[in-house]
Amino acid sequence: MQINYQETTKDLLARIDIHEKYGARNIDQWTTEVLQPKPGMKILDVGCGAGKQCFLYSDYSKHQADITGGDFSNELLDKARAKNAERGDKCKFMFLDFNERFVFEDNTFDLVSSAFAIYYASNLDFTFGEAHRVLKPGGRLFVTGPLPENKKMFYDIIKEATNKPIPPMPGSSRFKGDIYKTIEGKFSKTELLTFENPLTFPEVAPFMDYVRASLSEDRKLWTSMFKDHDEYEALISEIEKVATRWFKRDGKLVMTKVVGGILATK
Repeated sequence: MQINYQETTKDLLARIDIHEKYGARNIDQWTTEVLQPKPGMKILDVGCGAGKQCFLYSDYSKHQADITGGDFSNELLDKARAKNAERGDKCKFMFLDFNERFVFEDNTFDLVSSAFAIYYASNLDFTFGEAHRVLKPGGRLFVTGPLPENKKMFYDIIKEATNKPIPPMPGSSRFKGDIYKTIEGKFSKTELLTFENPLTFPEVAPFMDYVRASLSEDRKLWTSMFKDHDEYEALISEIEKVATRWFKRDGKLVMTKVVGGILATK
C-alpha cells in the first residue's frame, strides 16, 4: 500500500526552513569555509533538490563559477529553475539519477558535492566511482550527511513514545562506515569533518512540525512504526505527549544536528 500523508517535496523544504529558523549555527557558512568555491570552477551538485547548494556556490564565487545541479525529482528541478530565473543566475539544472552513469565526460569537474542525498545510492561503489570519474585530477568530492549521534533527542523521544527500536537510517547508520570506506578506497586523500548545530525549539509545536516532516519525508524507513494513516496519527500523538513532558521539564527542546562532511581529493 502506498502511503502519502504529505507531499514529499513540502516535507524536505519544511525541514530546511526549520533548520534555518531554530539553528544556532549556519551550515552554509561552514560549507563555504570548507570548500571556498572560486570563480571559474566547474562544480556539480548531485541531488541538488531545489538548488540551495548551487545558489550558495554561485553567491560565494560572485556568480563566476560554472555550476550544474542534478536531481531525480523533476518537481524540485522546476523549483530550482524558477529560483534561478528569479535570481537572474546562470546555474544549470538537469535530471540526474545517481544510480545510473553520470552523463559527463571523464575529468570534467573541479568539485562534486552532495548534501544529504548521495548516501541513498543503491550501489555506493558505482556511484562514488562515477563521482571520481567525472572529477579532474586534484578535484574534490564533498559529501554531507548525518552522523550516528545526529538529533539524538528526536530519536530518544520517539523511543520513549513507542518503546520500539529506531529503524536504521541510510545516512547516519553507514556514513562513518560503508560510505567513508568506499570513498577512501577511491580517492588519494579522505578526511571526515564534523558540524554541530543545536536547534532550540521555544515551544512544542515547531518540534512537532519537524517530526511530521521527518516521518513523512522518510516514511518508507519507518514502516516498523506505522503501516497506515491511522497508525501514523496515533504515533504522532504519542510523540507529542512525550515531547510535551520533556518541554515542561526543561523549558525548551534542544535537538542537535550532527553532520559529517567527507572531503576527498582525487
